[in-house]
Formats: sequence, structure tokens, C-alpha cells
Amino acid sequence: MKRIYLDHAATSPVAPEVVEAMRPYYEDVFGNPSSIHHFGREARRGLDASRETIAHAINARFDEIVFTSGGTEADNLAVIGYATANQDLGRHLITTSVEHHGILHAFRHLETLGFDVTYLPVDEQGRITAVQVEEALREDTTVVSVMYGNNEAGTVQPIEEIGELLKDHQAVFHSDAVQAFGLADIDVKKLGVQLLSVSAHKINGPKGIGFLYIQNGLTVSPGLFGGEQERKRRAGTENVAAAAGMKRAVELALDKREERFAQYERYCNIMIDIFTRKELDFQVNGSREHSLPHILNVSFPGANVESMLTNLDIAGIAASSGSACTAGSIEPSHVLSAMFTDDPERSRSAVRFSFGEGLSEEDVKTAAERTAAIVARLVK
Repeated sequence: MKRIYLDHAATSPVAPEVVEAMRPYYEDVFGNPSSIHHFGREARRGLDASRETIAHAINARFDEIVFTSGGTEADNLAVIGYATANQDLGRHLITTSVEHHGILHAFRHLETLGFDVTYLPVDEQGRITAVQVEEALREDTTVVSVMYGNNEAGTVQPIEEIGELLKDHQAVFHSDAVQAFGLADIDVKKLGVQLLSVSAHKINGPKGIGFLYIQNGLTVSPGLFGGEQERKRRAGTENVAAAAGMKRAVELALDKREERFAQYERYCNIMIDIFTRKELDFQVNGSREHSLPHILNVSFPGANVESMLTNLDIAGIAASSGSACTAGSIEPSHVLSAMFTDDPERSRSAVRFSFGEGLSEEDVKTAAERTAAIVARLVK
């Protein structure tokens, strides 16, 4: 039985080209990039090349890219780092109710420090509006953080509109672009964001590396203390091998972006068409108009999601749930719960299928057929 991986939104396989790009930094170019001797300078050249490629990918400057351990650290550095460094300007912050926990838990932490946070509600598609942000703004607002595309429902937010709204306000605009990067055309100047988070392992790069774009002129308190790496914004010897891997992953993602976008849209349509043809009772969660193409979140009314995921795994299908299993109990997804406040069952029966490199149309068809058979068996 062929196993089919449909959980690329959780993590993606490392591309062979990425592994090869990293190899020299494990075998030969192993120096500390802060060292002034030949070995250190060689490592520094590799790190600088990675930073340059990544900056170019989002229309930023070389010195506006800070390497981190991934998206969560980038989110924390952006939100906590800016809010605490600039609290003399105000202590009011704005975000949405459907952010990744790397953002939500950072804001919860800031609340314990006396900050006032407004959590914007979303509609049934998981979207907010620029008007909501405008109505929530206060003179003492210093940070607005809205994710580009949701990791569970795939919904894309009106980032450019919000950026335009904020251009004459003191608040800086941060966006978690971890799921969107590599599929969306991200230009930080066009979007009007001053802070942007990205992680490599979502785009067939290595785990343990990401970056935060920090617009020049912003003051951000570091989350780590020690050396003067990353212009004193992120202490610790840089992971040069992973940065080189991320560089190659970014290049591959940009080269194939339009092709992958169309491909993943086809995959979504294939699954929906098969579910429809099999006469399943199902509901697609999120916005089909404003959505990342690689995420398909579907509720199957009457299905027990734990049984669904177990049966999918037995059938060779790797997918995930909008719920987290803790000590044998199901905790509904905070994203879907925010979207469907009057329909808790919808969030409890949701499965997320997410597409990525290495999948074929035949794989997707097979997965959809196996899923349909499982649903028909479980929902009677």
C-alpha cells in the first residue's frame, strides 16, 4: 500500500537540492561566521549569500533579515520584542482570534505584563476586514499583527488593505507569513508591513531555521542575550548550514510558485469533486475566493475525528485535524471555533488535507477515494 502524505501544512519533506546545498557547511565550510580567520570568513560568505537571496525574495534590504530558529521565534521576537521596546509609545495591541499559537501565546504573555490586547473576531470564512482594524485602533496602539494565510483553514487576510490603513498611524504592522510564503507573491513594501515571519520547513527546507523581516529604523528588544550576532537582535552562533538550505528552498519555491499554485488548486478541486460524486455529507471550511491553494479543510458531520484520523492513517493517508488530542479528549480548534461560534460540531468533525511537493494527481485521487470510503463507513 502506498502511503500518501497530505499534511504539508504541518511540515514538508526536505528537497534533495536543499540537502545538497547544506552538505558543504557540514563537511568543509564549518567555521564560525563570527571568526575572522579563513574558515570563519568562508562561513560568513555563505550566510551573507543566504540573507541576500531571502531579502530579495520579499523586496527587503540585506540588513533587514534576522535569522531565527523558525516561525514561532520570529513571531515572538516581532510581537514581544517590538511591544516591550516601544511601550513608551503605548500599550495597546491588536491581533485576530485565529492566529497561530506562536502569536496568540505571545500576546497572552504581554497581557500578563500589563498590555491591553484587542482580539478581532472573524466571519465564517475566517476573515477580518480593514474596517475592523480601523475601529479597534487607538492613539496608543503600537502593534497590529494579522497572519497572511491561516494554517488551518487557509484563509487569506486583506493584508495590503490593512497596510494602507496603518501607513499614517504609529502602529507597526506584523504578519505571520509562514503558510503563505512560497505560494503568495510577498513584497513587504507593497503590503505595507514592517515585520514579517517565515519558516523554512514549510517550503521543503530544513527545520530549525526561519527569519524575521524587521524594517530598518525599528527598535526591537532581543529575545536572547549573549553575543552580538544578527546585529544584536538574536544572540547565538548562526546555523549556517540551515541558512544555506533555506536559501535553496526559497529559490526553488519562487521558481515553481505559479506552477505549484495552479497544481494545488487542481488538487483541492479533485478532492471536492470526488467527495461530491460519492454523495458525502461534507462542508468546506474557509474561503475559496481568498485562500491559500494548498490547504483544504473539510468537516464531515457525524464523523468522530479521532476515528477518522486513525482510519486514514491505517489506509495510508497522512492528514491532520483541526483539533488537538490531549489526554484522550478532543479540544476543538480555536480557529474553527472562532469561525463557527454557533456550530461547535463543525469544528469537531474537521480534517485538514494539505498539499505539497512530491504529490501527483493520482495520489490525490486515491486519497480522496480512500477518505470517501472511510467516511461512508463511519457515518451511518
